[in-house]
Amino acid sequence: MTSRITKAVIPAAGMGTRFLPATKAMPKEMLPVVDAPAIQYVVQEAVAAGLHDVLMITGRNKNALENHFDRVGELEQILMDKGDTAKLAKVKYATDLADVHYVRQGDPKGLGHAVLRAKMHVGHEPFAVLLGDDIIDDRDVLLSRMLEVQQERNTSVVALLEVDPSATHLYGIATVESTDEDDVVRITGMVEKPPAGEAPSNLAIIGRYVLRPEVFDVLEHTAPGKGNEIQLTDALQEMAADSENLGGVYGVVFRGRRYDTGDKLDYLKAIVQLASDRSDLGPDFRPWLKEFAATLTE
Repeated sequence: MTSRITKAVIPAAGMGTRFLPATKAMPKEMLPVVDAPAIQYVVQEAVAAGLHDVLMITGRNKNALENHFDRVGELEQILMDKGDTAKLAKVKYATDLADVHYVRQGDPKGLGHAVLRAKMHVGHEPFAVLLGDDIIDDRDVLLSRMLEVQQERNTSVVALLEVDPSATHLYGIATVESTDEDDVVRITGMVEKPPAGEAPSNLAIIGRYVLRPEVFDVLEHTAPGKGNEIQLTDALQEMAADSENLGGVYGVVFRGRRYDTGDKLDYLKAIVQLASDRSDLGPDFRPWLKEFAATLTE
């Protein structure tokens, strides 16, 4: 049994070019999903799994991320003077959510390089990596299950999602072997965005990882791969091939609700789905949505 994991790393240095011009002056992680920025959902997920020490890997023009999780004394005072305790509680909630730290990535050399920038903060202990584009519904269990598997097997763990075979070229895809647990597989190989029709399975790697610290040593000698970037998938491929020294890699197959906020269409779907399920918005929003949908023609 390894020591309890307490640290989460959130890479957030991307430019967000798919959402231009909205992201020209605002980090993509701050795009609102209903009434909270996407990054807050990710931090909430880490905290709910017991990870209160959060390191964000940022880049230029990402100051809004730091501001969001910092105190805003003037705003708090205004809300206090107005007696608006509900909004004041929401503002303070983001401030007190976690112990958030920041380090800049510098050169944009890929996800593997971003994770490597966390080495000094993480040290010699397992840690979680959460990508900000993926929001996992808080009613479904994923990260805590991954932490459990990591502790039980002393391995690195990635989240896997079954996708339509026609979409495998959009993801990192895993080759797997079954285990004695229905939702856990051993990963024997990985390939980043294989050409259409050449994927070894339909199990896609999504943006949640629980990694042994050996990943840092592997990343330090991982050569640039797809897109001339240092790919985390390439490092995990090496770890999967060396179970004796690097612990191997296992996957937790996730069958819950995941919202992709990195794609414009899926971002809109995420907002609609989450708003529909909200107790304060859903009762009024769902009837309107049905009426609006009825007015649409093919």
